[in-house]
Amino acid sequence: MKLPFGQSPKPDSSLPPDPSSKEPQGLGAFGGVFTPSILTILGVIMYLRFGWVVGNVGLLGTLIIVTLSTSITFLTALSVCAIATDRVVRVGGAYYMISRSLGIETGGAVGIPLYFAQAFSVALYTLGFAESLSAVFPWLNQIVVALLTTLAVAILALTSAELAIRAQYFIMGAIALSLISLIFGPSLPNIEPQLWAVPETTQSFWAVFAVFFPAVTGIMAGVNMSGDLKNPTQALPSGTLAAVGVGYVIYMVLPLLLAYRADTANLIDEPLIMQQLSFWSPAILLGVWGATLSSAIGSIMGAPRVLQALARDGVLPRALKILGTGSGRQDEPRIGTAVTLFVSAAAVCIGDLNLIAPVLTMFFLTTYLVLNISAGIEGFLQSPSYRPTFRVPWFLSLLGAVGCLSVMFLINAVATVVAAAIALSIFFWLQRRELEATWGDARRGMWMALLRTGILQLDHTDDPKNWRPHILALSGSPSRRWSLVELADALTHNRGLVTISSVLPSGSRDVGQQATMEATIRDYLERRGIRALVRLTTASDPFEGAVQLIETYGIGPLVPNTIVLGDSENPSRRASYCNLIAQTHKGNRNVIILRENKDGFGRRQRIDVWWGGMQANGGLMLLLADLLSRTIAWRNVDICLKLMVQDDTAAKSAQQNIRRLVQDMRISALSEILVANGRSFDEVLHESSALADLIFLGIASPDAVADYPEYYANLQQRTANLPTTVFVLASGKFAFTEVLSEG
Repeated sequence: MKLPFGQSPKPDSSLPPDPSSKEPQGLGAFGGVFTPSILTILGVIMYLRFGWVVGNVGLLGTLIIVTLSTSITFLTALSVCAIATDRVVRVGGAYYMISRSLGIETGGAVGIPLYFAQAFSVALYTLGFAESLSAVFPWLNQIVVALLTTLAVAILALTSAELAIRAQYFIMGAIALSLISLIFGPSLPNIEPQLWAVPETTQSFWAVFAVFFPAVTGIMAGVNMSGDLKNPTQALPSGTLAAVGVGYVIYMVLPLLLAYRADTANLIDEPLIMQQLSFWSPAILLGVWGATLSSAIGSIMGAPRVLQALARDGVLPRALKILGTGSGRQDEPRIGTAVTLFVSAAAVCIGDLNLIAPVLTMFFLTTYLVLNISAGIEGFLQSPSYRPTFRVPWFLSLLGAVGCLSVMFLINAVATVVAAAIALSIFFWLQRRELEATWGDARRGMWMALLRTGILQLDHTDDPKNWRPHILALSGSPSRRWSLVELADALTHNRGLVTISSVLPSGSRDVGQQATMEATIRDYLERRGIRALVRLTTASDPFEGAVQLIETYGIGPLVPNTIVLGDSENPSRRASYCNLIAQTHKGNRNVIILRENKDGFGRRQRIDVWWGGMQANGGLMLLLADLLSRTIAWRNVDICLKLMVQDDTAAKSAQQNIRRLVQDMRISALSEILVANGRSFDEVLHESSALADLIFLGIASPDAVADYPEYYANLQQRTANLPTTVFVLASGKFAFTEVLSEG
């Protein structure tokens, strides 16, 4: 069942307010984007691990790591800016961007893990805060402190996003104070500064890189506040790039201070080496506490907004629709915040998140990866609707994606695989739910680009090795001639294209009604498991309209090579029907005519192919029978290759030849040589194929018969009372023997 989501066609008081209908209000670039981003970037790794990084790889190695790490974040920030200036980014931040670019399934596959990563990050930060506080006050219980801290930041977020931002201003002041204290602090006494030296027994460059990289992954904190911004299109680019730039400057200056003021041993062994190098040592503790609290606040504000967007888009089960509810003028996700508090508190009670922390980091990097892919694809496709004011070359975004993927494997290959498996599982789950979006995404543009490239690459000359059945089925109403639709679908079976078509009387439909009717037929086919194109046309005469459709339908070299018709029993229209066959054959198309018996396809266990040699119709009939046998509906069928000869002497040599033929063609078929013994072909046909489920018969070319309508009338009489029969007329300019021999 398809689940609609997005905007409702009718006003509904139960739906959340449309943010676009609100008056301009909310946070600006500094308070809503720069502040949460820079506070997440300048986090616990800077205070507790930066000295360890410098000690292990030296000053030059640290500068390289900082530059390389920031480059990946900078490329991702450029991608964010491009997407943000192309469309208004509403609640959900990264999830909103991805779902509107690559579709709801991809957005949900990234958004759901991103929510849990941010919710669990609250626990990580509050546990880190509790650990540092317990180091100063040993009598404190770490779990209790972490739970109380989690509750405090949740209450702050519940009160108001703007109030939480104001609290972060004080935290930013504490971090600034700690950095100033570090700048004016002394060197360690009686030591030899490390400078450019690198000890021999240290961690590898990439191991150190893996430890440091999470320090620059803070730009999502600002992106997640997109729904609370006054002008996201301007605030996100300026605030994000400013945070990345300021963070890079600070991270390039700090290694100089550390390398000139401390030796290698102290840098590696002392997690709080900055406290010893500070002018006022308590300022470093204030910075550590401020960094952990600000990161916790950023996560507790960002996670519920992702959850709110997921619920509003119908990604979550219907029972969780209430999570999309917003409160107050700012549409704050208070219910989502309460749920996030519960999830975070549960993670705090576990106490040790070391096992899942690498996977959580992978989810953040997966978000970066997909954001870069989204911007890269949008830029590469050059869709007319994609017009960002902040333009980024598509190859830079894809370069950022490659960087993210590389870092993920460098940090933890196992965690990368686990994160990918979880994301893929969510993707296929959402795909099975068949969610319908009210917005377009880049996937259609991707297919259009591939289609354009493919069509231009196709040669106009048919290649037997790569021949595929591209069928145009003149079925009329599919419900009335369903067997014809089934036959056309079975013959293609994901190998080629099938188009279900009909000719309507002139004036019966205008262009708009015709398009609506095509969509209705397409939905009908999909509900019955048939994936096909649909084309309707109008004409005063149905047979003339069919000829025009056959002549004009297609694009470039991609045109139907096989036309499937239903049999015509109307004597007054037989001449027009036969003219349709003649014109189709003259256009070098294969003609397949289904003459259906009242039993339809019977048990689908036996197909009789009446053989007249590999030339002309024989090769095509054998190929069509083989194509049918490869489908699920005909999987138990036996193909019986029948050949009539005049006497026993001819039967012996014919039997050897036909067995060799079947073996060379690599087709599973039974051969049967029938001796006439004075009987006519029609008598042998009726006796031998009376119990078949489907019969293939070749018919004469219109060029070889003087009066084709009379020939066709005789053909109908000769095959009366037979099981369902397929008349086959192969194109005279294509060697189906080569198709069979190529396999």
